[in-house]
Amino acid sequence: MKEVPLSEIKDDLSRFLREAETQEIIITRHGKPAGILIGFESEEDWFDYRLENDPRFLRRIEQARDSLRAGRGVPLEDLETE
Repeated sequence: MKEVPLSEIKDDLSRFLREAETQEIIITRHGKPAGILIGFESEEDWFDYRLENDPRFLRRIEQARDSLRAGRGVPLEDLETE
């Protein structure tokens, strides 16, 4: 993770977007964290990020886990393959 002042980000956003493809960049204002710049190397990375941060998706995952913990579900070996 890298910290960069907002003034530098504004001066060369394209460069920092490229850098953000490989590491998150903390944007600081007056020396204090103010935001984060996250880049995506591919459209798939963008899709993954959206899923990982979608509250509806996260809620569905938690419901599925709760269901499995409660003994509801189908064991993998019982699934038929087509």
